[in-house]
Amino acid sequence: MPRYRMTIEYDGTPFVGWQRQDNSPSVQGALEDAIEKLSAERVTVTGAGRTDAGVHALGQAAHFDLEKSFEPGKIRDALNHYLRPAPVVVLEAALADSEFHARFSARGRHYLYRILNRRSPPALDAGKVWHVSPALDAQAMHKGAQALVGHHDFTTFRAAECQAQSPVKTLDRLEVSRRGEEIHIEASARSFLHHQIRSFTGTLKLVGEGKWTPADVAKALAAKDRAACGPVAPPDGLYLVKVDY
Repeated sequence: MPRYRMTIEYDGTPFVGWQRQDNSPSVQGALEDAIEKLSAERVTVTGAGRTDAGVHALGQAAHFDLEKSFEPGKIRDALNHYLRPAPVVVLEAALADSEFHARFSARGRHYLYRILNRRSPPALDAGKVWHVSPALDAQAMHKGAQALVGHHDFTTFRAAECQAQSPVKTLDRLEVSRRGEEIHIEASARSFLHHQIRSFTGTLKLVGEGKWTPADVAKALAAKDRAACGPVAPPDGLYLVKVDY
């Protein structure tokens, strides 16, 4: 039974998230419906990460198995045809080893959070950025972010509904930089807790506004208390950029 691996791009705005849900549109469901139209087989598509409602992807990874064999290029092109008009695109498709698993084989995940930092709201990027009007100090935000890099108990930045067995994770990279009118927050780790990056972002915004100091971020981490976290940022500006294997 062939196993296929895909790289997928999508706009998360109209979806309840990656995971299939009854009577609600999901990215996983859209892909599974398209595969069924191509192959007449009902399969389960497994993603590298279960992105939340409204979260986008530039390079989500996924795999699925089929009884029938198709040339990978045909898989890509046919799925893109059947996915229309949903804002989901298969960028690449390839045959994978039977032991490949999109979630458990992943060695690293890279995310980007985009903040539009200007007085005027977005016109073209509505739903794709978090609009923050007050001027933010990206350098102070970056300094505060460095307290979070490394191996820590991230209970403060973990959603109450998180299903991870442990709040302890290793954050490899968390960088904040200004790109014109935007502030980019880039995070890399093998895996993340539920709402971890959005919790980081909401907390670092307080630093950027001058309401917190960079040292306050370290204090929030050390508290190991969800109540010590800043407001959780909205999903609009979050993107799964790439998955490493």
